[in-house]
Amino acid sequence: MPINIPKEMPAREILEKEKIFVMDEERAITQDIRPLDILILNLMPEKQKTEVQLLRLLGNTPLQLNISFVHMETHESKNTSKSHLDQFYTTFSEIKEKNFDGLIITGAPIEHLPFEQVNYWDELKMIMEWSKKHVTSTMHICWGAQAALYHHYNIDKYELPAKVSGIYEHSISDPTIKLVHGFDDIYLAPHSRYTGVDRSEVEIHPELILLSNGGAGPFMIISKDEKNIMLTGHLEYDTTTLAEEYVRDLNKGVDILPPENYFPNDDHTKKPSNTWRSHSHLLFSNWLNYYVYQQTPFNWN
Repeated sequence: MPINIPKEMPAREILEKEKIFVMDEERAITQDIRPLDILILNLMPEKQKTEVQLLRLLGNTPLQLNISFVHMETHESKNTSKSHLDQFYTTFSEIKEKNFDGLIITGAPIEHLPFEQVNYWDELKMIMEWSKKHVTSTMHICWGAQAALYHHYNIDKYELPAKVSGIYEHSISDPTIKLVHGFDDIYLAPHSRYTGVDRSEVEIHPELILLSNGGAGPFMIISKDEKNIMLTGHLEYDTTTLAEEYVRDLNKGVDILPPENYFPNDDHTKKPSNTWRSHSHLLFSNWLNYYVYQQTPFNWN
């Protein structure tokens, strides 16, 4: 089934070329079903790239989804035009009285800052508190996962000796948990960050389950009430995203090694292969099915 996004949204053309089933509101209202309302808090600087990455995964399930995007009122985006935000995004103050079946909070390249020094931290805390009563399940990605661990569970991030960047193997602690149904015993996922979370703090926390761990440290963490899912990596990344980040850092004069286990023979002039795509789709499908669709009320009122 399709995702419902505005006709004029630039991501639409890309997704249609990839044969992802998208529709607009005019067609959606003719279908006598209860679509799921999914809210995406997009904190990434290049928002249009992230839109495509997430919509591609959300659009590959048998459920009809109404997608809404929200941006921070207390932060001015430097890499996305105001006209794009005005046309396709809303603000928290405009949706705070509504309920959503699912929420995605993306990462943000600000892990060098203490959480309290992020200029929109207070607003983000309001959204995370609001989600407790207004959202069935929330997926947090990378810095968004670290923010959730800090706010909800008092687990802080710490600075790594060097940037974790590359494709890493992960194993699963409990394959019976629905989020990883169908996963291989060992699977691959991209990571790109300068900070991490302590495995022991996660494992001893009474409200959390460390579901997946690997060469880049803790990856999948789920709350025991299944309200919050934290992913410290980027299964949503495109094949070339890590390469683009690497070239960007080189152009900035950053002393950085190529992403690990990514370029053929560690040669950044060669095209990498996507070795995580199937598990990306499976993860989002499991989340939407088991933690959103199966749990959310038919009528929020």
